[in-house]
Amino acid sequence: MKKCKTLEEVRTEVDKLDLQLVDLLSQRSHYIRQAASFKNSIDEVKAEDRIEFIKARVRHHAISLGVSPNMISELFTIMIDEMVETEIAELRNSNVF
Repeated sequence: MKKCKTLEEVRTEVDKLDLQLVDLLSQRSHYIRQAASFKNSIDEVKAEDRIEFIKARVRHHAISLGVSPNMISELFTIMIDEMVETEIAELRNSNVF
């Protein structure tokens, strides 16, 4: 990680990371849409065991990095909830029902 010398430099680096986060979320969303093609029901989309596994894994990783696991858990909950809705819409549009 770069050691910044000014507030402006910190802000510039944060702005770069924000755009990278959006890019990564976009990539994740595209994979989620693909996942819908392998599923046959809304229950398969909701996959509670998989969601709990993801949340536990990212919480553990956050702790190892010294980041608030509660913040990461909340962010992932929001992201997963939204992406589940996207996947359900993809499933419905595929005429599986």
